[in-house]
Order: sequence, then structure tokens, then C-alpha cells
Amino acid sequence: MPFKVTRGQIVARGLSNRCPNCGNRTLFKKGTLFELNRECPACGLKLEKDEGFFLGSMSLNYGITVLFFLVPVLLLYLFSLISGLVASILAGVGAIVVPVLLYRSSRSWWLMNYYVFLPQHLPANRATAPGEDENI
Repeated sequence: MPFKVTRGQIVARGLSNRCPNCGNRTLFKKGTLFELNRECPACGLKLEKDEGFFLGSMSLNYGITVLFFLVPVLLLYLFSLISGLVASILAGVGAIVVPVLLYRSSRSWWLMNYYVFLPQHLPANRATAPGEDENI
């Protein structure tokens, strides 16, 4: 049975910070920058799976910060293109600012990765038995 929500749609929704199930911009509570909804207000998808589910998004955020910001600063320092003081300041500020800027995206990307590998776990992709109500 083909999925109603394809892997391509899941990736597109994940990259644009949208719900992987319905595509609405409902991952985060309105008026807050960092507070994730427990479930999507539009379709009811449970966003917080289990305790520690988003530890992976923190690791993803950390890895991106190190790989794409801190390593280039280190290389600039090692090739004597910037001084040690400038490198230290850049690294210190970057280690705080970059993860904050990537917080929302890393949460969305983590959900995207989960559902790309397990698309059958999306409510929109669950098969219903004949005569079974889809809204249950």
C-alpha cells in the first residue's frame, strides 16, 4: 500500500519546520521561540514521543555547530589567518549563538529523520482495517 505522506514530503516538511503528518506550521507554541507543542494542534500527532526523544536533536545541533562553525574557526587559527584571541572569541560566541539559532530547526530535522526511516508510524500512513473508523 503506498503511503499518503511520502518520504519526499516528510523531508520537505522537516526542512521547513512543519508537522511531518499534516504539513501545518504547528511544531512550536505560538508566541514562543523554544517551546514545542506536545502534539500538533491541527492533526493531533504526538510530537514528544518519550522522555529523552529529543536528545538526538541536541546531538544533531551540537554536531552541526562543531562541524560547520567551530572547525572552520580552528582551521583559520591553525593557518594563522586569525589570532588566538579572535579565534577564542569567535568560538565562545559561536558555541552559544549557533545552537540557539539552530534550536527549532534541529527539533524539526530530528522528527524528519525519525519519520523518513519509519513513515508507517505517521497517523496519515497507518492502514485501517475495513469498517474501522480512521478517527479512532
